[in-house]
Amino acid sequence: MPNTLLYSRRRSRSFEVVVDPPEANAGPWRRLLQDPDPLLVDAGAAGELLVARIRLWVANTLLLIPIFRLSGGAGVEAWVGLAVVLAAVLLALGVYLLVRRGFYRTWLGFATSALDVSIVSAGLAVWLVLGHPEAVVGSRAVFEGYFLAIAATSLRYDPRICVATGLLAVAQYVTILIVATLGWDQSGHSTLDSSLLIWQDQGARLILLLAAAMLSTALVLRSQELRLLSRSDRLTGLPNRGYFDERVSVEIARARRYGHPLSIAMLDIDHFKRFNDSLGHAAGDIALRAVATTLRRLVRGGDLLVRYGGEEFLVVFPYLGGAGAVARMDLIRQSISEIPLVVPGHPDAPGITISVGVAELGPDGSEVEDLLDRSDARLYQAKGRGRNLVVGPEADASVRQRARPSA
Repeated sequence: MPNTLLYSRRRSRSFEVVVDPPEANAGPWRRLLQDPDPLLVDAGAAGELLVARIRLWVANTLLLIPIFRLSGGAGVEAWVGLAVVLAAVLLALGVYLLVRRGFYRTWLGFATSALDVSIVSAGLAVWLVLGHPEAVVGSRAVFEGYFLAIAATSLRYDPRICVATGLLAVAQYVTILIVATLGWDQSGHSTLDSSLLIWQDQGARLILLLAAAMLSTALVLRSQELRLLSRSDRLTGLPNRGYFDERVSVEIARARRYGHPLSIAMLDIDHFKRFNDSLGHAAGDIALRAVATTLRRLVRGGDLLVRYGGEEFLVVFPYLGGAGAVARMDLIRQSISEIPLVVPGHPDAPGITISVGVAELGPDGSEVEDLLDRSDARLYQAKGRGRNLVVGPEADASVRQRARPSA
């Protein structure tokens, strides 16, 4: 059961804070509908690049088919096939170049998966245009492309993409079947012989498409659970130090590339050992969860928040300079200092305060090690000056006066 902490803020209002469990413990439907966890974004980007390479390789391989047919004197069908495959090659090349340059957004996985399905549907629709609807309902090689498109969605680490792609494949194939059944009667094109359409077989195809989408979704959900467990702190539900080591280099490289500011804040719970010794480790766990909950509530969605180890936390602020990070951390410091903990058996449990050191990319160094060293040094400056303080790049100007005496 999550721990519940009661605290009061300004205007004498009372709030109940429920410490959320780690996302890895969320139910499958909740994880299916929510936005992808930041822990999985990088994995999805790497998977998107792999899919882009495979897509480009397959498209170029398929280009050989109409070329060989044209060299053998094939007619208009080969020219239509060549045009379709050429369009697929150009699209695949464009996506590959885009992803290779480091561009990745959540919506890109949806767009490229829809592109893969639509390429397969376009391959089937060509037979309708050429007046051979019977080739659609009896297709083997082209139809199986749907399964490749659905299987590739599992590399994006987003179950919503798996579901959306499976439903899109079913919808497009049903549309093509309806058109083929009604007949394609323009310009003398032939119509489908009803004896060639076996609805039991087509129904089985649709069921297999849905089953493939469900299997990909289940695979992604399981992969998410295992990845989150390996990269998350079980006590607070925050990312752990291992994930920080991977992610911070990406954030710093992005800040350098686009010239935007970046700051790192290192914070530590004051007198945590004394707190544990006097109240017990269970109370220490409650304090850690309280700090994690407040941090999660007050940092922005694009900020990187991790439990660095013990009673230490790190916050990476992309697009925020040193002064802005100091102001943000001072707000967090004040909020944490106003939390009276409810510890069973200890009605007079002391409150929590934190000390914070902030470092800015550029003035304090260009490497992550430099920023960690500077933020750590300023953290100890804050502790040396009485604790419950924030010390930033301009140490003297960045020290914030304590909201109340340190516990």
